[in-house]
Amino acid sequence: MRPSGSVLLLLLLLSAAGAVGAGPPGHEVGYLPGLAKQPSFRHYSGYLDVDQDKHLHYWFVEAQGHDAADKPLVLWLNGGPGCSSVTGLLTEHGPFTIQEDGATLEYNDYAWNKLANILYLESPVGVGYSYSDGKDYRTNDTEVARVNYLALKEFLRLFPEYCGKDFYLTGESYGGIYIPTLAVLVMQDPSLNLKGLAVGNGLSCYETNDNSLVYFAYYHGLLGTRLWTDLQKFCCSQGKCNFHDSSSLNCTLSMVEVIRIVDESGLNIYNLYAPCAGGVPGSYSYHDEKLVTHDLGNNFIRQPIRYSWRQNLLAVPVGKKGVRLDPPCTNTTAPSNYMNDQQVRRALHIAQDAPEWEMCSFAVSRGYKRIFSKMTDQYLKLLGTMKYRILLYNGDVDMACNFLGDEWFVNSLGQKVEVSRRPWIYTDESGQDQIGGFVKEFTGISFLTIKGAGHMVPTDTPRAAFNMFDRFINKKPF
Repeated sequence: MRPSGSVLLLLLLLSAAGAVGAGPPGHEVGYLPGLAKQPSFRHYSGYLDVDQDKHLHYWFVEAQGHDAADKPLVLWLNGGPGCSSVTGLLTEHGPFTIQEDGATLEYNDYAWNKLANILYLESPVGVGYSYSDGKDYRTNDTEVARVNYLALKEFLRLFPEYCGKDFYLTGESYGGIYIPTLAVLVMQDPSLNLKGLAVGNGLSCYETNDNSLVYFAYYHGLLGTRLWTDLQKFCCSQGKCNFHDSSSLNCTLSMVEVIRIVDESGLNIYNLYAPCAGGVPGSYSYHDEKLVTHDLGNNFIRQPIRYSWRQNLLAVPVGKKGVRLDPPCTNTTAPSNYMNDQQVRRALHIAQDAPEWEMCSFAVSRGYKRIFSKMTDQYLKLLGTMKYRILLYNGDVDMACNFLGDEWFVNSLGQKVEVSRRPWIYTDESGQDQIGGFVKEFTGISFLTIKGAGHMVPTDTPRAAFNMFDRFINKKPF
């Protein structure tokens, strides 16, 4: 029996609706190794092709729940520059968390895709499984923003059902540069319904980050009285200190001592109170293909402090098949083993000629040109529209991008204070109200700390981080 015209029309409409939400052919992940049970939500992995020769790998996870279609779209970028956003998915706030065996995934009770559809983009080209045909991975701040903008446009071409959705830009660390520079481009495109941005432990300004770190280190008991006295004597005058780019040789030599304590003594720069994976290192160096050792500690005297120690922040040695770059005090074995498993590569539709996956790319980091030293102009442009919800948040025991520097930066933007600095509260696993940290709200922008968290906030305090993201994304008060 043939269906009637009305029934046939309904079937065609249902078929078309299914096709719209199906994503690009061949990108949906049908089976992900390591999971005891496959997810009820859909997720996709593949490439966003830009400029004909650039291929950016993405992993997109749809929101969980029956109301997934009503939830916003979020882009997430990790920092570096040169570190993979898949790390954010597998170790921070993704729906599944990598286990120590490097083969097993467990579901994350505090996954951010319970609140939003999240696009994890491996950027810049050369990071993770992203690659270019010419394999030239030299880039800079403005070029990365341009390419990421084009990648977003390509994503929405492949997933047209997300066009017009509320859209948020989020990231951490060097994402403090990536996100606002990208936001300035996105805000000019009415087809991208930008609603706000959130940056965790972001590098917002080199000067405030460097100057504040010295105070952070001293008041956390890392610098002795003698060194503190020398810093005050040689780096400060008329009540103002310049630890960032002082012309005084004595100040520079004192800062070398600070850097050796903070970066090279075996303290975990990403979380002062967490252990250092691998223990206390003998020295920090990296090895090139010729196995020539370069002692990063010697760089500080030869070039300005602000570039040497921040640029070498991730440079912990691993000499293996040429050059490898691993974050200090971080065990990258589990995510690296998982992502390089051949079954996983096939499941994620990774190109055959894509290189081995690494958490951070030495080639990208080495060839990266830093153009911006602060993000003041970008944030003022965004704030000037009075359209966007902006959050800068910091784990309060991170030394890589410490909370004090970002707080100074937000204060420097000169926005009207709406809510004075106060504690913010969340409910812990036992149902007790706890202080999550402190928050200060200005017109259009908020600054928030997360108590006891380091550089990777969702890894250290997943429940508090989830609560914070829920309030941000759903426009609830902090």
